[in-house]
Amino acid sequence: MFSRRPVRGIPTFGGLGSKGGAPRDILVLLAVLFLTFSLQFFASTRFLPDLLRLTPSVWSGLQVWRLLTYPFVGEGGLGIWFLLELLILFWFGRDIFARLGRRSFWILVGWGVITASVVAVALDLLGQLAPGISGPAPFALLQGQRTLLVIVIAAFATLFGNATVLLFFVLPVQAKWFLWIEIVFAFMGFLGTKDLAGFVGICATVGVVYNLLTRGGLARGLRELWLRFEQRRIQAKMARMRRRSGLRVVKGDDDGADEDRRDPWVH
Repeated sequence: MFSRRPVRGIPTFGGLGSKGGAPRDILVLLAVLFLTFSLQFFASTRFLPDLLRLTPSVWSGLQVWRLLTYPFVGEGGLGIWFLLELLILFWFGRDIFARLGRRSFWILVGWGVITASVVAVALDLLGQLAPGISGPAPFALLQGQRTLLVIVIAAFATLFGNATVLLFFVLPVQAKWFLWIEIVFAFMGFLGTKDLAGFVGICATVGVVYNLLTRGGLARGLRELWLRFEQRRIQAKMARMRRRSGLRVVKGDDDGADEDRRDPWVH
């Protein structure tokens, strides 16, 4: 599927040339997806995948667990495409896991999953208030392994931008372009499903993954996000306190120009 360096000669085909073992976390993830995918085809177990998928019940029935569980339900019909998606998830996920480690990998996945679901649900809720925004099949683009694929491919494109990926196993493309290729594929899916909530959720997820991995590392990126949130929270709290107390802000000495702070007798 990819080689870590730009193509010089014949590129690695199908990821078979990649070195390294299979992380247990990735294998367990694939097993969960395959299990939940299989359960939907039996009448007695179909209720479980249905209970975990992302649906408008998140806000209409307060079933908030769906914001986290939806990507772990294998999505698709009978055919080879589902298995191919799992294989692609394995190829990309293995390198991202090896690069980030277990803790950072799952933190990144968690942020991507939450971003996609919260943005999509918020847009779908807005669509209930403004008819025409919400499509007939909300969240279709996000269900199951599709969100996980968006996250790991965006992460690979960010961390291994100079690697060469064989698009459709034939066309060599630099990995960094997959950030935009994902958006294009999502837009094509939107044209077919009219799932605007899912499309915007995918775009937001790609942006979050890229920003987290380009701000000096995942840990630093998360810390910056938290500090920014804390700063805005404190500023809002202080503004409320000023309004309640009726205090007026007075400019300090540092607010003037440099020349105003100089002694008039100093030349």
